[in-house]
Amino acid sequence: MKSILKALAVAGMAALANAFLFTLPAQANQHPLTVVELFTSQGCSSCPPADAFLGELSTRGDVLALSFHIDYWDYIGWKDPFADPRYTQRQRDYARRFNLRYVYTPQMVIQGADEALGSDRDAVLEKISQPRDKGSVKVGIQPGGNKGDVLIDIGGGTIDGEADVVLVIFDKKRVTSVKRGENTGRTIKNSNVVRSMRTIATWTGEAMTVPVTLAGLTGENGDACAVLLQSKKTGRILGAARMDLTR
Repeated sequence: MKSILKALAVAGMAALANAFLFTLPAQANQHPLTVVELFTSQGCSSCPPADAFLGELSTRGDVLALSFHIDYWDYIGWKDPFADPRYTQRQRDYARRFNLRYVYTPQMVIQGADEALGSDRDAVLEKISQPRDKGSVKVGIQPGGNKGDVLIDIGGGTIDGEADVVLVIFDKKRVTSVKRGENTGRTIKNSNVVRSMRTIATWTGEAMTVPVTLAGLTGENGDACAVLLQSKKTGRILGAARMDLTR
């Protein structure tokens, strides 16, 4: 009898451990993420090196690398299949915050607080390493109760004004054979290509949980998602989390 009870106890502990391990990957990130946004275009001959560099950054556990494809180079011969005027507007908003007279590609924006030429590895890596308010607010994302749902958890904190809770759906890898334009004949590999972006809530400093139904947001694409907590006043990223949608 003792051996039977012992076996049942061991089995119960194993089941509990397995349940814990199953839920662990869906919790908030283990350490704060530095958000790096690349503004790029497949119609820009200067962008492929920055695209490759973002691919390297996307493998880092402490970086959330996102590729936003802009549309203002579409007229020169190749229409970027991932370009969206909303991403162009996002870049223009950053340009105003940084007091830039123009937008350009490839550009990387780091934590919504600084920017650099996307192919300038040394400058970008230096800015990533700089201490900032990254992760000052705890942000987590996990599967919801129903298939296709997620729960976004945001901790409490202090803020001057309000922050947008931004949900981003992205493709981890896309490969395109460019037929026309400045990159004619090239095969371009893009990483973490943003396919959908929308503000789903406003954060004012109090802890909150936001349930989201992803159906209709991803379309035929999107194998990962992320949430950005971004100050409306300064544009700085106060916290971020990501989750694989293919599990």
